[in-house]
Amino acid sequence: MKSQFHPLLEGAYECHVHSSPSIFKRKQTDWELLEDAKKAKMGGIVLKSHESSTVERAFLLNEKESSIQAFGGIVLNQHVGGLNPYAVETALKMGGKIVWFPTLSAGQHQQYFSRNNTKLFNGNPLLSKGTVSIEEDGQLLDEVTVILQLIKDYDAVLATGHLSLAEQHTIVHAAKETGIEKIIIQHADMGISRIPIEDQQYFASLGCMIEKCYLACSSDFHDLTAEEMAKTIELIGHESCVLVTDYGQPHHEPPVYALSRFIEDLIFHGVKEEQIRKMVQENPRSLLGVDEHE
Repeated sequence: MKSQFHPLLEGAYECHVHSSPSIFKRKQTDWELLEDAKKAKMGGIVLKSHESSTVERAFLLNEKESSIQAFGGIVLNQHVGGLNPYAVETALKMGGKIVWFPTLSAGQHQQYFSRNNTKLFNGNPLLSKGTVSIEEDGQLLDEVTVILQLIKDYDAVLATGHLSLAEQHTIVHAAKETGIEKIIIQHADMGISRIPIEDQQYFASLGCMIEKCYLACSSDFHDLTAEEMAKTIELIGHESCVLVTDYGQPHHEPPVYALSRFIEDLIFHGVKEEQIRKMVQENPRSLLGVDEHE
């Protein structure tokens, strides 16, 4: 019997996925997502929440299901106190792997959704009533400096969230100066905070991983086609890319199914299987600190 999932999902890691509990409607609960990942024989999933830490949720999933690794982290929106070093240290001390810079609370996010009416975020971009900025008067805030040091100390991953292009350059350079090795430039092709291809190449040259996000190809955004996504991967180099869906919204297919379809689409448009394997297995393992034999 043919599997409903692409074979390259076996051992793969989905580093950007949404499930419930959440203040937003989600397609699946954590448990339902985990069951799909288990059926596909994936290596692991990273739970992302705009409004709370997912570290505790990941811990409970791992307690009940050892065949799939669940990972959590924290997004620095107003819901957790914004640039809150105490929340960051708590999440990392409890096993968190990723610190995402602001999404809902980023000025870039709020400007985008004030101009674009979509099915996302319930049509309301201002669930965060103000913005969380990483700078004041052109200077990086002290809280950011502390958070960067925590990310380095815990060998965690810094993800750029929905920051503007200028803010992403600022935070990446500050992170590199701090000695942070693991950086993800998030959904680089998506309209929320689109990164020009030259900047994507530049960030890759610094050792950052560029997130190739299927949601950018979806009906929510139509930012580019899968064929165009494949071309960006060729221009950047698959060694510097990770494939994610950013799915979990109720009007889309379940995330694991979407990741399988993403892989099929890219292969159809010329991306080689060994390149896919690098982007869904090897690169995520490197970011998450997972041994190949775990």
